[in-house]
Amino acid sequence: MKNDRVKKILLAVFFVALLSFPVIRTMWLKRKADKISKEKHSQILKRYGFYLQDVAKKVGINFTHHPPKLDPKVNNIMPIIADMGASVAVGDFNQDGYPDIYLTNSAIGTKNALYENLGNGKFKDIASQLGVAALNNQNGTSMGAVWGDYDNDGYPDLFVYKWGKSMLFHNDKGKGFTNVSKDIPLPKWMNANTAIWFDYNNDGRLDLFVGGYYKSNINLWHLKNTKIMPNSFEYAKNGGRNYLFENMGNGKFKDVTKQVGLMGHRWTLAASAADLNHNGYTDLVLANDYGVDEVFINEKGKYFKNIGPTSRIGFAPKSGMNVTFGDALNQGNLDIYISNISQPGILIQGNNLWVPQLGREQNQLTYHNLAEDLGIELGGWSWGAQFGDFNDDGHLDLYVANGYVSGKKKGGNNSYWYDYSKVAVGNHTIINDAKNWPKMNGKSLSGYERNKIWLNNGSGGFEEVGKAVGGKQVYDSRAVALADLWNTGALDIIVANQNGPVMVYKNTVAPGRHWIGFKLIGTQSNRSAIGAEATLFWNHHIQKQVVTGGNGFCSENQRRLFYGLGKNAKIDSLVINWPSGQYQVIRHPSVDQYHKITEPK
Repeated sequence: MKNDRVKKILLAVFFVALLSFPVIRTMWLKRKADKISKEKHSQILKRYGFYLQDVAKKVGINFTHHPPKLDPKVNNIMPIIADMGASVAVGDFNQDGYPDIYLTNSAIGTKNALYENLGNGKFKDIASQLGVAALNNQNGTSMGAVWGDYDNDGYPDLFVYKWGKSMLFHNDKGKGFTNVSKDIPLPKWMNANTAIWFDYNNDGRLDLFVGGYYKSNINLWHLKNTKIMPNSFEYAKNGGRNYLFENMGNGKFKDVTKQVGLMGHRWTLAASAADLNHNGYTDLVLANDYGVDEVFINEKGKYFKNIGPTSRIGFAPKSGMNVTFGDALNQGNLDIYISNISQPGILIQGNNLWVPQLGREQNQLTYHNLAEDLGIELGGWSWGAQFGDFNDDGHLDLYVANGYVSGKKKGGNNSYWYDYSKVAVGNHTIINDAKNWPKMNGKSLSGYERNKIWLNNGSGGFEEVGKAVGGKQVYDSRAVALADLWNTGALDIIVANQNGPVMVYKNTVAPGRHWIGFKLIGTQSNRSAIGAEATLFWNHHIQKQVVTGGNGFCSENQRRLFYGLGKNAKIDSLVINWPSGQYQVIRHPSVDQYHKITEPK
């Protein structure tokens, strides 16, 4: 009897051990993997100063972009035409100090998302609850969005631009949004692909620029014919119209496009604004597909003069898809990065880093392209790009999104490039008609490309480190936005992928590196402080940044300005040039924290 009991006990122990083995083995493997991962991350931190981890689903952001399904008449090249709409706009909609994320979808019936940052490391989609989700319908689908406090009440409002009827939402103090689209004279239909807020006449109210891509009389879901494509691959002028809406201060907007000289019909893909010639007024830079880029100098809020050709930026036609500013060389300048197409052996347009010439005069603004010299020229089929100090060493790094159409097959005869080139060399009647374009049949066109993370070495060069630091991905990426999502003193990266999931890369920076951030609040200037320039002086370094109301490609970074400082940081001063013309100096601000700076009244 006793032996039987012992046998039963031993048998029970055996079965428990047998059942427990997979769990114990899994725990052991996890600990081993965690140890290897920790050692690997330690090595990465030592070499590069930071590493990235995609935490989107872990933190509650589970979003996939769906492209529009357009008129079957263009089924032969549907992936090329329905190639945009994945966007990301960061804004603190409820003013709790934590950046929130708005993401757009582009298929009829799909919903946009507003992920509220809960402040505990998690996010929650509250777009439906607040009335900014179900926007994709027969009146058009979303291409992007930008935040801007147009009524200066302290809460950023939301403009969603669409292929169709764009929409303006007033932020009701973080509790909800009211559709006020009737207060802005938007056309009944517009194929918009970019929009930014900026105060063009320095009256303290945010105005709105909206850029068109396809012609406004084209409804891509219900085509009259297939003559919808550009009439040239180099000098196309049959694109959508651009608009500038002046904020009248009573909740209403007025179309002033013609009177200020911004009437254009190029294929505009990106825009951003900053005071380039230091005359106190915000200038406008446009990246145009199928043509030359444009630089409009603001002549004291009365007129915009295009100096693109003389500045060299608009000298040669390319495929402009991005506009972002950054003091890449720490010279106290705003350099301009514009992305294009680079396909080795086929087409090398190259991305451009336009650096202003020193000693320039207001009316003789010229730039040199230093992208090749610095090693940031060849990205791929490049879209959105953003400057940001990812490793807090005091030098701005660069993230570039790549990839056009990743088909069902890749490599060899499954590339669409040969078919594409046959159209490109045709005359305007061939190019303009979509039915003349060869069927794609699942082929790729610059597909399966990796995004680039170029690390600034501080000595006039950049090193590509995307794969090494954990930021590699092969989706067809479009928009990129930067924000310190967890207020840890590290810039995190949000990437919106066309027909793919959004990626949220949490950034971990090596210990011992310092940083500082500033939230600027306008009083005489617009409340969002858009257009304000802030130049930081520390440890014999200088770096200028500007507050923008949208930049990159279909994207918007956090409004707060963020500076990496490196080790042993001692700050001398921050110099702020406000849009109102006021000049403010902040002496010796403390490091490793965010400061709220209010414009003097």
